[in-house]
Amino acid sequence: MKNTVLTFAKAKQEKTKISMLTAYDYSTAKLINDAGINSILVGDSLGNVMLGYEDTVSVTMEDMIHHTAAVSRGAKDALVVADMPFMSYQASVYDAVVNAGRLMKEGRANAVKLEGGKEVCPQIKAIVDAGIPVCAHIGLTPQSVNALGGNRVQGKTADAAKQLLEDALAVQQAGAFAVVIEAVPAKLASLITDKLDIITIGIGAGNGCDGQVLVYQDMLGMFSDFTPKFVKRYANIGEQMTAAFRQYDEEVKSSAFPSDEHTYKIDEDIIEKLY
Repeated sequence: MKNTVLTFAKAKQEKTKISMLTAYDYSTAKLINDAGINSILVGDSLGNVMLGYEDTVSVTMEDMIHHTAAVSRGAKDALVVADMPFMSYQASVYDAVVNAGRLMKEGRANAVKLEGGKEVCPQIKAIVDAGIPVCAHIGLTPQSVNALGGNRVQGKTADAAKQLLEDALAVQQAGAFAVVIEAVPAKLASLITDKLDIITIGIGAGNGCDGQVLVYQDMLGMFSDFTPKFVKRYANIGEQMTAAFRQYDEEVKSSAFPSDEHTYKIDEDIIEKLY
């Protein structure tokens, strides 16, 4: 059954958890979808794990549309949420609505996600008014890494904690159907979750949130450049891939691959006539 924004609302009412993972391509989206994950986030984290950028700031609308479309073709049941990249919504409400519309129309997303609190509420409201579901994102907002002074835990002071709670309530009021809470102390994230009527999706925010999201390369050990504290490694697929690549390299160079079982046959008479 297709997960929708109503699935999220029902989960909040019934106090059942929501699972979310990132994906950036068709094959991975199919695997995640078939595992029963509720939602797939096509995150601008693709800049790091797929394109090799140092941060997410360089990701473009074209990048997001391309990868979102691929994921949408593979995710039949999971709710596909597409990140709005840096400067696709900050400059104006008009830009926000147009670019959100592109992610829905060209990328075939089911919803969009944007970073920020009170300052982006006009954009959230306008996008929602255009008939596009919005997932908000507060706490550590990677697109603002330069303004934040790096990837730091947010909400650790009294003023900062109060600001996060106010931002959460504001994005809910603006019409967001869910909010991602990133790199926030667990007790604060749990308090925010209790205060909201919409789903909270935690990433480095403790298990008191209504759901969780991880970058799939992180949880499978496929991305070694940087591993946040909050990541649990469920498998070491990266090591298995490296071992398989090495074995392939060895077999090619020793002529062990391809063997007869991987080779097509032809009648010997035909070959002899060619000499």
